[in-house]
Amino acid sequence: MRKVLLAALLCVATSAFAQYPQRPVQLIVPWGAGGGTDATARIIATLLEKELKQPFNVVNRTGGSGVVGHDAIAKATPDGYTIGLITVEITMMHHVGLTQLKHTDYTPIGLVNADPAAINVRADSPYKSVKDLLAAIKANPGKMKASGTGQGGIWHLAIAGLLKEQGIDPNALPWVPSNGAAPGMQDMIAGGVDVVPCSIPEARPMIDAGKARALVIMDANPPALYPNVPTLKKELGTNWQIAAWRVIAAPKGIPADAQKTLTTALKKVYDSKDYKDFMASRGFGVIWADPADTIKFMAKSDADLGAAMKAAGVVK
Repeated sequence: MRKVLLAALLCVATSAFAQYPQRPVQLIVPWGAGGGTDATARIIATLLEKELKQPFNVVNRTGGSGVVGHDAIAKATPDGYTIGLITVEITMMHHVGLTQLKHTDYTPIGLVNADPAAINVRADSPYKSVKDLLAAIKANPGKMKASGTGQGGIWHLAIAGLLKEQGIDPNALPWVPSNGAAPGMQDMIAGGVDVVPCSIPEARPMIDAGKARALVIMDANPPALYPNVPTLKKELGTNWQIAAWRVIAAPKGIPADAQKTLTTALKKVYDSKDYKDFMASRGFGVIWADPADTIKFMAKSDADLGAAMKAAGVVK
């Protein structure tokens, strides 16, 4: 009897101090299957599974312009067995009254991706540089139109923020809402709009087809796919940057050991050839920040995007 009791106690003690994770982990994606966020989540899940020897199951929780999935991540049991891939929209949604959720409602694991905005025009556009384009917008307010996302979306804010920063009324370039960058680019090629600010991966099909040109990138460095595209710093001397980013995060208050284990494994995934090759093949930008720096990164994003949304007149 004593042997049985001792064995039971030993089993409980071993279980209590067992190394995380001991069972499958759910990775929630707030956006639909097949998109860039979903693809990024699935390659990370595959590589985390190899690293931590437990299944990482991707679950798409869509709806509410990203609110449903972000809410599910934030409100999950904080035990390390539900994590998610939160996106730049978490620093935007509360500004327009869609949710009370903020980036501070999560435990960050690591920043893994950022795709900066580029300003794209048709291949036959008379505007050969961003200086030419901005001068035309300022001289002829309301004449040109832009598209690439919904009203107040990330790419709308990219151009609205730049215009404000350059002393141009954001309303001088009317925004035509669309269901994403792809339909926005198609509308531009068809002549419905003149400008589409969006990420290079989203513009790539039209650029490679010779139907569009990227005038500038809103980042510190030229895009890897098109190294001849200049930065805003080089063209205008401005430090204005904006990107759609993705962060692996968990609910607030997960155990410290689980966060440390996840961050260590995620950094190995980020550094791996498999991850870098996958992201490069799709033109996705790679960037790493540990939990402390990710908190600072998201706070700056919230402040910058809040100001841009106010300038665009979409803050509620």
